[in-house]
Amino acid sequence: MSKYDIIVLGSGPGGYVTAIRASQLGFKTAVVEKESLGGVCLNWGCIPTKALLKSAQVFEYLKHAEDYGLKVKDAEHDFDAVVKRSRGVADGMSNGVKFLMKKNKIDVIEGYGKVKPGKKVEVDGKEYSADHIIIATGARSRELPSLPQDGQKVIGYRQAMTLDKQPKKMIVVGSGAIGVEFAYFYNSMGTEVTIVEFLPKIVPVEDDEVSKQLERSFKKSGIKIMTSAEVTSVDTSGSGVKATVKTKKGEEVLEADIVLSAVGIKSNIEDIGLEDVGIVVDRDKILVNDYYQTNIPGYYAIGDVTPGQALAHVASAEGILCVEKIAGQHVEPLDYGNIPGCTYCSPEVASVGLTEAQAKEQGIDVKIGKFPFSASGKASAGGNKDGFVKVIFDAKYGEWLGCHMIGAGVTDMIAEAVLGRKLETTGHEVLKAVHPHPTMSEAVMEAVADAYDEVIHL
Repeated sequence: MSKYDIIVLGSGPGGYVTAIRASQLGFKTAVVEKESLGGVCLNWGCIPTKALLKSAQVFEYLKHAEDYGLKVKDAEHDFDAVVKRSRGVADGMSNGVKFLMKKNKIDVIEGYGKVKPGKKVEVDGKEYSADHIIIATGARSRELPSLPQDGQKVIGYRQAMTLDKQPKKMIVVGSGAIGVEFAYFYNSMGTEVTIVEFLPKIVPVEDDEVSKQLERSFKKSGIKIMTSAEVTSVDTSGSGVKATVKTKKGEEVLEADIVLSAVGIKSNIEDIGLEDVGIVVDRDKILVNDYYQTNIPGYYAIGDVTPGQALAHVASAEGILCVEKIAGQHVEPLDYGNIPGCTYCSPEVASVGLTEAQAKEQGIDVKIGKFPFSASGKASAGGNKDGFVKVIFDAKYGEWLGCHMIGAGVTDMIAEAVLGRKLETTGHEVLKAVHPHPTMSEAVMEAVADAYDEVIHL
């Protein structure tokens, strides 16, 4: 039986990052993977979807070339080539993880892994032991009883990335990050897209003003949006799909070629040995403490299988914290109130901290600042004037409570707010930090200036 210091079950952005940090700390480490290194994020999620979205963005630029004083005759797209490029990007990233495993002297055990009592892991019948076993098996597309996925006419995100043929009509059920990203991609490619959202607004976790702006932008681009609506049944017996949608006004039947179910994710905790070991689970989440220890000594869990936010960067941060604690380092529990969220449709959405509604629900007296990109020189020059930056400060203490952005490139800008909040900066300190001109990031400074009645360009 092979013996390790640490075995990591799963090689997604939680698992492989955890393994690398463990190796850096001197642990003899192995990672178990049943499919491709990099997990869902690198192979079927974060990375290949961004490749698809980039193709859509470039195609949008080509279609609007005249807005930039350029002429492009008959801009066309090759759907198969777009998908092929996306898969190539994913393969390249997976090979990159393979290189990192070799560089850091981490053993890769290929196969389906299960945890066993006595600090053991079984992989396709062969047993391995370790002092510490970290579960990082991730999640998959969640299915609703009223919307069973057949992989053909009712699909999840994996099938949406590799369709053989571009659909003429698509219904997207759910308007979280996955739903709106695919809605943008397929709409840009020429598919007629309808979004059906159960809650009263799209991107429901975002600030109300951000949701309203995205809805305006999407409708302007031709995406149909139905909020406070629920798909109660689907009929796939014909050549396409008929979806019965319940709304406040009654029932409506929508017809499409394909329905994309984007109603969230479900943790991969079945059949991995949790019951045999006695690891406590609440619904589909493994319960852990602040350092990702389960109730059974020597067994840990990170990422989508735990109750925290199901985001790649969260899984990575949790894994690093977990192994540093195992190594005896002094570590502080992760601040889940300062985790940035990013959605990569166009316009992009990024946020961190409290929304305006959440701050007011907590009874905090707030200062609100907002700067529209329509007043930004860089946004005007780039032809990307949709959106704004909104900041929320505690009026009494000056604490930066939240930052909410919608517009071009904002997923690259949100880190300023994350770092500022981590360092407990105040609004006046942001104002005195000189921002370069002309940039999109100036909008952060201008929004803060607006909150303190010092805005220049409004």
